[in-house]
Amino acid sequence: MGKEKLVVEVVAAHNLMPKDGQGSSSPFVEVEFEHQKRRTLAKHKDLNPVWNERLVFSVSDPADLPYRAIDVGVYNERESGIGGRNFLGKIRIPASGVPAPGEDAVPQLFTLEKRSLFSHIRGEISLKIYRITGGDPGSTAGNIDQRITKAKEHVPEKPQTKQQVVTAPIQPVLKQPEPAARHADPVPIAAPQPVVLPTGPEIYSGAGFGTSAGVHDFSLKETKPRLGGGAGAGSRDKTSSTYDLVEQMQYLYVRVVRARELSINSGECLAEVKLGNYRGVTRSTPASHWDQVFAFSKDTIQSSVIEIFLKEREKDEFIGRLTFDLSEIPRRVPPDSTLAPQWYRMEDKKGEKTKSEIMVSVWFGTQADEAFSEAWHSRAAGVHADGLSSIKSKVYLSPKLWYLRVSIIEAQDLIPGEKGAVTIGRYPEVFAKAQVGNQLLRTRFAPITSNRSPANPVWNEDLLFVVAEPFEDYLLVSVEDRVGPNRDEVLGRVLIPVSAIERRWDNKLVVSRWFGLDRPHVGSGPGRFGSRVHLRVCLDGGYHVLDETTMYSSDLRPTAKQLWKQHVGVLELGILGASGLMPMKLREATKGGTATTDAYCVAKYGQKWIRTRTVVDSVSPRWNEQYTWEVFDPCTVITIGVFDNCHLDKNAVNLPAGGVRDTRIGKVRIRLSTLEADRVYTHAYPLLMLHPSGVKKMGELHLAVRFSCANVANMLNAYVCPLLPKMHYVEPLLVRQVENLRYQATNVVAVRLGRAEPPLGREVVEYMLDHGSHMWSMRRSKAHFFRLVSVLSGLIAFGRWLESVRSWQRPVRSVIVVLIYIVFVLLPELIVPTGLLAMAFVGLWRYRSRPRHPPHMDTRLSQAETVYADELDEEFDSFPTSRSAEVVRMRYDRLRSVAGRVQTVVGDLATQAERFQALISWRDPRATFIFLVFCLVTGVMCFAVPARVLVGIWGLYELRPPKFRTRLPSPAMSFFRRLPTKADSLL
Repeated sequence: MGKEKLVVEVVAAHNLMPKDGQGSSSPFVEVEFEHQKRRTLAKHKDLNPVWNERLVFSVSDPADLPYRAIDVGVYNERESGIGGRNFLGKIRIPASGVPAPGEDAVPQLFTLEKRSLFSHIRGEISLKIYRITGGDPGSTAGNIDQRITKAKEHVPEKPQTKQQVVTAPIQPVLKQPEPAARHADPVPIAAPQPVVLPTGPEIYSGAGFGTSAGVHDFSLKETKPRLGGGAGAGSRDKTSSTYDLVEQMQYLYVRVVRARELSINSGECLAEVKLGNYRGVTRSTPASHWDQVFAFSKDTIQSSVIEIFLKEREKDEFIGRLTFDLSEIPRRVPPDSTLAPQWYRMEDKKGEKTKSEIMVSVWFGTQADEAFSEAWHSRAAGVHADGLSSIKSKVYLSPKLWYLRVSIIEAQDLIPGEKGAVTIGRYPEVFAKAQVGNQLLRTRFAPITSNRSPANPVWNEDLLFVVAEPFEDYLLVSVEDRVGPNRDEVLGRVLIPVSAIERRWDNKLVVSRWFGLDRPHVGSGPGRFGSRVHLRVCLDGGYHVLDETTMYSSDLRPTAKQLWKQHVGVLELGILGASGLMPMKLREATKGGTATTDAYCVAKYGQKWIRTRTVVDSVSPRWNEQYTWEVFDPCTVITIGVFDNCHLDKNAVNLPAGGVRDTRIGKVRIRLSTLEADRVYTHAYPLLMLHPSGVKKMGELHLAVRFSCANVANMLNAYVCPLLPKMHYVEPLLVRQVENLRYQATNVVAVRLGRAEPPLGREVVEYMLDHGSHMWSMRRSKAHFFRLVSVLSGLIAFGRWLESVRSWQRPVRSVIVVLIYIVFVLLPELIVPTGLLAMAFVGLWRYRSRPRHPPHMDTRLSQAETVYADELDEEFDSFPTSRSAEVVRMRYDRLRSVAGRVQTVVGDLATQAERFQALISWRDPRATFIFLVFCLVTGVMCFAVPARVLVGIWGLYELRPPKFRTRLPSPAMSFFRRLPTKADSLL
C-alpha cells in the first residue's frame, strides 16, 4: 500500500470583501499542512471566484492526523509589486475528521474567519477534503505550470448566483473586551429583515467520534463509540463495571513522593518529570516532600523513556537523574490497589550512582484511576500555576435550601422618636421590615382602625425568604415609621439567629412569640415602656425550594429529609467529548495568535453539580468522564452545559474579582421520562446559542446516557403522585412569590458555589438555572404563541373535518357519520368504551413511529431560525435598556401593538363570559325573561321526552344537508350576541 496523501480541492468562494480599492479583489487561496504550502491561481477582479483546483500534500504519519490542522487563507493579489497581498479571510480545519481513502467526500461550505478583532472579513469558501493512497495522476501537487495549463484547457463555468439570503453568517465567537461595546451602536430600525439560516451544504466541522456535522445541521445524531474499552462484553476489563459509558483513555502516571540524602546544604529542591517534549515540575519545598502525580496521555507519548530530574530551585544543573523504560512499566487496572512507591538511587551527569534517593512509582492506567482527578496533565503543560486549580474535575453539592416564613402579626407600645414632636398632628405610617442577608422585604402600612391606637399596629402578613444550611445568617425585624418622602424612622428592632428558629414539616402552625424591640441609639432608662412585636417564625421543610423553572426542574423533593421517598432509579451520564467547537479566544502564545477553546462541561441534577476537567487548546476535546445520580422522580430534567475556561490566561489573575467570566458555548437538556429503562443512549447533541446575529451551532456534545429502574412499582406510582410536595397545595405560594423566591434561591446557590475551590462562576450557575428566562422577548412570545396554535391544531382540524361532514361535499362519508351518530344515540353506553378502545388502538398503531432519540434543542420551535435582527438586539439588551430614544420608542410602539392584540383577545373572552352572566342577571329584563321561559319549556320537554331523542334530533338537525340550511346565524346565536356586557361601562 502506497503512502497516504491529503487532497484539498478548492472549489469556489462567495461574497468576498473588496480590497483592491476599486470595489473588487483578485483572490487566491493558500493552504498549509505540516509545513507544506500550496496555492491556487489568482482570479482577476472576481468577488465570487471559482477555482476547482486540487492541492495535494504528503502525510508523514496518518496516525498523527487527529492532532494536526489544515490552515486555509484567502488573499487578494496586488497588481503593483511582486508578492504583495491583502488578507481576505482564513479558516483552520482539524484533520481528525478527514475521510479515509475510499470513503466518500462532499464539498463543505466554510465561513471565513477574522485574523484579528479589527479585520474586515466576509464571505464563504467551498472546499472538498479527503485522503488518497499512493500517487494520483490527476493531482497537481502545487505545480504552478500544470495548474496554468489546466486552467487554459478548461475554464469552468461559474455556479448560478441564486443563493439563499444569509443576514447573519456563522462566525467564530472571539473573546470581546467589554460587553458594553455592543451597546454603543444601536441596531437600525428601518426595514428589519429576518435572519434566514442557509440549508445548503454543511460546513465541515472536523468532528471526531466518526461524525462529520455541519454547522447549520441542528439535528440529533446517533453515535457508536467504543464504550467500556471494547465492543463486546468479553473484551471488557474490570473498569467496565463503573466506567462502561465512556471510552477508555490510557495515561502514564508518575507519582513523585519525596527525596533524601541530597547533596545540597541549603535551598529548596524540586523534581522535574520529562517525557519527550513534555515537562512537569513539582512545587519547591524545603523538606523535598512533594507527593505529586503527573499524568501523560498515551496519545502524546513521543519517547521510549521517561526521565526524572532533581534540581535546586532557580538552577539549571540537576542533582540527580532517574530513567524508566516505558516497555517495562506495569499496568494497573482498578479496583486493584494503588501501586506502592519505591526508593530509587539516582545517577549523576556521568551516569554513576549517587547517595541521593527518590521515592516514585510509575504505571500505566486509565481515567478510572484514583489519581486522575488530582494529577497534573500533560495537556495542561502551558497553563500557569494559578490557573491549574481551575482545570481539574470536581463535584459540587449545592446547599440545602429552606423557606423561612416570617409572620408579622402586630406590635405593642411603640414609642415615637425625637422626630415625633415635630410631626404633631400626623397619623403615623408604621410598617415592619425583615431582612436576611441581602434579602429585604417589608409589609404594608398598618391600617387605621378605630379600636387600636397608632402605638399598637396590626399587619398579619407573611414574608418568605430563602436560607441555606449551615445557617449562618440572622433575621433582622425592624418596625419603622414613614416620617417623610424617603425618610424612615426606626421605632425598634430585634435580631434572631436563623439557626435558633423552629422547623416544621407540615401546615401545623408553630407557636407565636413576643419579642422585645431594641431602640437604636436610645438607652432604656427607668420608667420607660418596653416595645415589643408579635412574630411567628419557622423554617418550612415541607416545600421544595425552586431554584430552577418548574418545567426544567431536576429535583422535586421537599427540603425535609424525613419526607423523602425511596429513589426509583439511577441516572448514569458519560460525558465523552465534543466536536467542531467554535474557537472562543485568541491564544497569544502562538505566532500571530491562534483561535482556540479551553472547554469544560458542567452537569446539574438535584443537589449534585459536576464539572469535568478543562481540555486546553482543543476544539474537539475528549473528557470521557462518568457520573451517577439517584433519581427520585422520573419526570425531571438533567442539564449539561459546555463553557470556555477564561481563567487560564496569565493576565486574568490580575483582574478584579468577578472580572473573569467563563464564556457560554451551549447546553443540553434531557428529560428522564423520555428515556427507556436500562438502554444506553449515545448521541451527538447540537450546542446551540442565540447571538445578536442569530442562532449559531457552536459544536456538538457527545454523551452516553443510561437510566436504570430500581423498582418498577415505585416508578409507576410516581406518575400518579402530585408533582410537587403536599405543602405546595395545602398552602400554595403566589406566582409573584415563586418568581421572587426562585431569583433569591439562584443567588444563594451562586454565592455558595462561588466559594468552593475551584469556584463555579456565577455566570455558569445562572446559565444552568435559566436565570434570565423571565425577561421579555418577542421571539419567545412568538414561540409560545405557535406552541399554543400547535396544541389547538388538533381541535381545529377536528372542527374542519366536522364542517366538511356538515357540508356534504362527500355524501358517502357524511351518510356513514350520520349512521354512526344514530347508533350512538340509540346505544349511548357504547360511546365511552368505543372512544377508549379507539384511543388504545391509535396509541398502539403509533408505537411503530415512536421517538427513537431523546429530545433536544429545536431552533424552529424556538422561533430562532427566522427571528428579526432587531428582536434579537432587544432580547440581548440590558435591563434597564441602553439603547437610544428612537430605538426604544420603536420597540415600545411594537410592544403596544402586540399587547393591543392580546388585549383584544382577552377582552373578547371577557365579553363572552359576561354574556353568560347576563342571562339571569336581569340587566336586560326582556332577554332574561325570554331565557327563563326557554328554560321552563325545555325543562318540561326533558321530563316528557327521553334525552336520547332530544340529542338525536339536535344532532340530525345540525348534520342536515346544506340545501336545508340557511347562511344566517341561528336564533340562539343571535340571542346570545344581543346580550349586554360590561364593555359598555368602560372608559
